[in-house]
Amino acid sequence: MVKPPSIGNFLNNWHSNSSTIFDLSLCLFWTDFDAQMMKQALVLANTGAVLGEVPVGAVITYQNQIIGQGFNCPISTSDPTAHAEIVAIRQACQHLKNYRVPEGSTLYVTLEPCTMCLGMLVHARISRVVFATTEPKAGAVISQENFMEKSYFNHKITIVSGLFAKESSKLLSSFFKQRRLAKKSKPQID
Repeated sequence: MVKPPSIGNFLNNWHSNSSTIFDLSLCLFWTDFDAQMMKQALVLANTGAVLGEVPVGAVITYQNQIIGQGFNCPISTSDPTAHAEIVAIRQACQHLKNYRVPEGSTLYVTLEPCTMCLGMLVHARISRVVFATTEPKAGAVISQENFMEKSYFNHKITIVSGLFAKESSKLLSSFFKQRRLAKKSKPQID
């Protein structure tokens, strides 16, 4: 069983070498509400891990109220688009009865969004994304691409990173380590 992450230092994994323009005041001084919502995203990520899904959790808020939340579930739903961000935005949009979220909505997610999720966030008109840790293989915000700097997007999103980065990274590392060990322990059939 995967244990819930401990809550530690907020100022880990600050990406000062990125060319993305971050609002420095938002990055260095997260609000108590930001921390509370990222903790909730980490709880959701842990729920996914317990179910055998890659541990990513997401929470969407508007006016300090949760309007959508979810965790990765592409394996259990047989849906490759069931990333945490998409599950959360679907819930928010169904709740709002609109395909877009209100101006001022924030997504808290434990892992840097991929291209698919970032595109969906632009279409849904999310105002702000707070992500915990980078995704070195498929991150579309700062790791592999920097899509929010592209001039052709008709909607801009404020990006904040690093809140509970260590905790999110630890949860992901632990999950994949356990997965590799389980794979090694399975008997090989010739």
